[in-house]
Amino acid sequence: MDLVLICVAGFFIILGIAGSFLPVIPGPLTSWVGLFTLSYVTPINISTNFLITCFSIALLIFLLDIFIPIVGAKKFGGGKGSTYGASIGLLVGLLFLGPFGIIIGPFTGAFIGELVFNKSNNKVALKAAFGSLIGFLSGVFLKFLVGLAFGFYFISFIWDVRLELY
Repeated sequence: MDLVLICVAGFFIILGIAGSFLPVIPGPLTSWVGLFTLSYVTPINISTNFLITCFSIALLIFLLDIFIPIVGAKKFGGGKGSTYGASIGLLVGLLFLGPFGIIIGPFTGAFIGELVFNKSNNKVALKAAFGSLIGFLSGVFLKFLVGLAFGFYFISFIWDVRLELY
Protein backbone atom coordinates (compact mmCIF):
# COMPACT_ATOMS: atom_id res chain seq x y z
CA MET A 1 0.00 0.00 0.00
CA ASP A 2 2.89 2.36 0.77
CA LEU A 3 4.25 1.95 -2.75
CA VAL A 4 0.86 2.87 -4.23
CA LEU A 5 0.66 5.97 -2.02
CA ILE A 6 4.20 6.99 -3.01
CA CYS A 7 3.33 6.61 -6.71
CA VAL A 8 0.11 8.62 -6.32
CA ALA A 9 1.97 11.30 -4.33
CA GLY A 10 4.71 11.43 -6.98
CA PHE A 11 2.08 11.80 -9.69
CA PHE A 12 0.57 14.81 -7.90
CA ILE A 13 4.01 16.38 -7.38
CA ILE A 14 4.83 16.04 -11.09
CA LEU A 15 1.36 17.22 -12.11
CA GLY A 16 1.79 20.23 -9.83
CA ILE A 17 5.12 21.12 -11.40
CA ALA A 18 3.52 20.81 -14.85
CA GLY A 19 0.70 22.98 -13.52
CA SER A 20 3.22 25.76 -13.08
CA PHE A 21 3.04 26.24 -16.84
CA LEU A 22 -0.59 25.28 -17.46
CA PRO A 23 -3.20 27.72 -16.16
CA VAL A 24 -5.87 25.01 -15.92
CA ILE A 25 -3.98 23.13 -13.17
CA PRO A 26 -3.38 24.87 -9.81
CA GLY A 27 0.30 23.88 -9.62
CA PRO A 28 1.33 24.46 -5.99
CA LEU A 29 -1.98 23.20 -4.60
CA THR A 30 -1.71 20.05 -6.70
CA SER A 31 1.86 19.48 -5.49
CA TRP A 32 0.65 19.98 -1.92
CA VAL A 33 -1.87 17.16 -2.46
CA GLY A 34 1.18 15.02 -3.27
CA LEU A 35 2.83 15.92 0.04
CA PHE A 36 -0.44 15.33 1.89
CA THR A 37 -0.78 11.90 0.26
CA LEU A 38 2.83 11.12 1.15
CA SER A 39 2.07 11.85 4.80
CA TYR A 40 -0.03 8.66 4.88
CA VAL A 41 2.94 6.45 3.98
CA THR A 42 3.65 4.42 7.14
CA PRO A 43 7.34 5.07 7.84
CA ILE A 44 7.25 8.72 6.72
CA ASN A 45 6.66 11.26 9.46
CA ILE A 46 5.41 14.59 8.11
CA SER A 47 4.19 16.97 10.79
CA THR A 48 0.82 18.67 10.65
CA ASN A 49 2.56 22.03 11.07
CA PHE A 50 4.67 21.33 7.99
CA LEU A 51 1.57 20.42 5.96
CA ILE A 52 -0.29 23.53 7.14
CA THR A 53 2.69 25.74 6.31
CA CYS A 54 3.05 24.20 2.85
CA PHE A 55 -0.69 24.54 2.23
CA SER A 56 -0.58 28.20 3.26
CA ILE A 57 2.30 28.85 0.88
CA ALA A 58 0.54 26.98 -1.95
CA LEU A 59 -2.68 28.92 -1.36
CA LEU A 60 -0.83 32.24 -1.24
CA ILE A 61 0.97 31.51 -4.51
CA PHE A 62 -2.32 30.39 -6.08
CA LEU A 63 -3.95 33.70 -5.13
CA LEU A 64 -0.93 35.77 -6.18
CA ASP A 65 -0.95 34.02 -9.54
CA ILE A 66 -4.44 35.33 -10.15
CA PHE A 67 -3.58 38.93 -9.35
CA ILE A 68 0.03 39.35 -10.58
CA PRO A 69 -0.84 39.33 -14.33
CA ILE A 70 -3.73 41.73 -13.72
CA VAL A 71 -1.46 44.11 -11.81
CA GLY A 72 1.22 43.77 -14.51
CA ALA A 73 -1.23 44.55 -17.29
CA LYS A 74 -2.76 47.49 -15.40
CA LYS A 75 0.66 48.93 -14.55
CA PHE A 76 1.35 48.99 -18.26
CA GLY A 77 -2.09 50.34 -19.20
CA GLY A 78 -4.03 47.16 -20.03
CA GLY A 79 -7.29 45.62 -18.89
CA LYS A 80 -8.96 42.25 -18.40
CA GLY A 81 -8.78 41.48 -22.11
CA SER A 82 -5.01 41.27 -22.02
CA THR A 83 -5.09 39.03 -18.95
CA TYR A 84 -7.61 36.60 -20.43
CA GLY A 85 -5.78 36.73 -23.73
CA ALA A 86 -2.50 35.80 -22.05
CA SER A 87 -4.05 32.67 -20.50
CA ILE A 88 -5.71 31.59 -23.73
CA GLY A 89 -2.54 32.41 -25.64
CA LEU A 90 -0.53 30.16 -23.35
CA LEU A 91 -2.76 27.17 -24.04
CA VAL A 92 -2.78 27.76 -27.79
CA GLY A 93 0.95 28.46 -27.80
CA LEU A 94 1.75 25.25 -25.94
CA LEU A 95 -0.40 23.21 -28.31
CA PHE A 96 1.14 24.57 -31.49
CA LEU A 97 4.59 25.82 -30.50
CA GLY A 98 5.58 23.55 -27.62
CA PRO A 99 7.99 25.13 -25.14
CA PHE A 100 8.32 28.29 -27.24
CA GLY A 101 4.59 28.80 -26.79
CA ILE A 102 5.16 29.55 -23.10
CA ILE A 103 6.55 32.96 -24.06
CA ILE A 104 5.07 33.65 -27.49
CA GLY A 105 1.53 32.51 -26.63
CA PRO A 106 0.81 34.74 -23.61
CA PHE A 107 2.33 37.79 -25.26
CA THR A 108 0.37 37.33 -28.49
CA GLY A 109 -2.79 36.44 -26.59
CA ALA A 110 -2.52 39.51 -24.36
CA PHE A 111 -1.94 41.73 -27.39
CA ILE A 112 -4.95 40.33 -29.27
CA GLY A 113 -7.09 40.33 -26.13
CA GLU A 114 -6.32 43.98 -25.50
CA LEU A 115 -7.13 44.92 -29.10
CA VAL A 116 -10.37 42.93 -29.27
CA PHE A 117 -11.87 43.39 -25.81
CA ASN A 118 -10.61 46.82 -24.82
CA LYS A 119 -10.50 48.35 -28.32
CA SER A 120 -7.04 49.78 -27.66
CA ASN A 121 -4.66 51.07 -30.28
CA ASN A 122 -1.56 49.04 -31.18
CA LYS A 123 0.78 50.97 -28.92
CA VAL A 124 -1.41 50.60 -25.82
CA ALA A 125 -2.10 46.93 -26.65
CA LEU A 126 1.62 46.21 -27.06
CA LYS A 127 2.44 47.88 -23.76
CA ALA A 128 -0.36 46.01 -21.96
CA ALA A 129 0.74 42.73 -23.55
CA PHE A 130 4.26 43.29 -22.26
CA GLY A 131 2.98 44.02 -18.74
CA SER A 132 0.69 41.02 -18.78
CA LEU A 133 3.53 38.83 -20.01
CA ILE A 134 5.82 40.03 -17.21
CA GLY A 135 3.09 39.37 -14.66
CA PHE A 136 2.25 35.99 -16.14
CA LEU A 137 5.88 34.85 -16.25
CA SER A 138 6.39 36.04 -12.67
CA GLY A 139 3.48 33.86 -11.59
CA VAL A 140 4.83 30.88 -13.54
CA PHE A 141 8.25 31.37 -11.94
CA LEU A 142 6.78 31.47 -8.42
CA LYS A 143 4.62 28.40 -9.02
CA PHE A 144 7.57 26.52 -10.50
CA LEU A 145 9.81 27.34 -7.53
CA VAL A 146 7.18 26.16 -5.05
CA GLY A 147 6.56 23.01 -7.11
CA LEU A 148 10.29 22.26 -7.15
CA ALA A 149 10.53 22.87 -3.40
CA PHE A 150 7.64 20.47 -2.77
CA GLY A 151 9.32 17.98 -5.12
CA PHE A 152 12.54 18.34 -3.15
CA TYR A 153 10.68 17.63 0.10
CA PHE A 154 9.00 14.63 -1.53
CA ILE A 155 12.36 13.14 -2.51
CA SER A 156 13.90 14.06 0.84
CA PHE A 157 11.14 12.36 2.85
CA ILE A 158 11.41 9.19 0.78
CA TRP A 159 15.20 9.21 0.90
CA ASP A 160 15.16 9.43 4.70
CA VAL A 161 13.13 6.21 5.01
CA ARG A 162 14.29 4.40 1.88
CA LEU A 163 15.65 1.43 3.84
CA GLU A 164 12.42 1.01 5.80
CA LEU A 165 10.24 0.98 2.69
CA TYR A 166 11.59 -2.25 1.22
